[in-house]
Amino acid sequence: MEREQAYELVVARIPQRNLVNHCVAAEIIMEALAHHLGKSDEDIARWGLAGLLHDLDYAETADDPERHATLSAQELQGKVDDEIIHAILAHADKAPRESDMDKALYCADPTTGFVVATALVRPDKSLAEVKLKSLKKRWKEKAFARGANRDQMAACEELGLERDEFLQIALDSMRDRAADIGL
Repeated sequence: MEREQAYELVVARIPQRNLVNHCVAAEIIMEALAHHLGKSDEDIARWGLAGLLHDLDYAETADDPERHATLSAQELQGKVDDEIIHAILAHADKAPRESDMDKALYCADPTTGFVVATALVRPDKSLAEVKLKSLKKRWKEKAFARGANRDQMAACEELGLERDEFLQIALDSMRDRAADIGL
């Protein structure tokens, strides 16, 4: 599946613009992580697809988390490779995290919301001036972006990345493509 096809599918299946932006942000972080880890251009594109498609079934499964990711996996069978499907399942704890792609998607998923929340509390509501220092400060505030699971984000260590390095990669990549995610 090509990126444009994947994007059209996401837009068709996910009615809320903020959730589409979340999927695009996950794509952006996944591509940046793949690049940082020295993956090939082909793998960078595949990692991006995993990020873009990871919540494809969210509109249908929001009230039934046990089904989340499994519907996407079924729908994507034969359209994307098995590693992408496994990563989508693994991000929702429906499969073990084995590959780097699995591990990256698992930690990238909540990070999108954490970075966006940090931007939205700023007066300009923009990523342009968000710094790593701000993310580190907000990390300690348990009530801030409560839905962004800190343990899940800290799983970046499974990729050999320190938390600050991971957060900087996520922030820089999202800032570089802020217009793509409405920020």
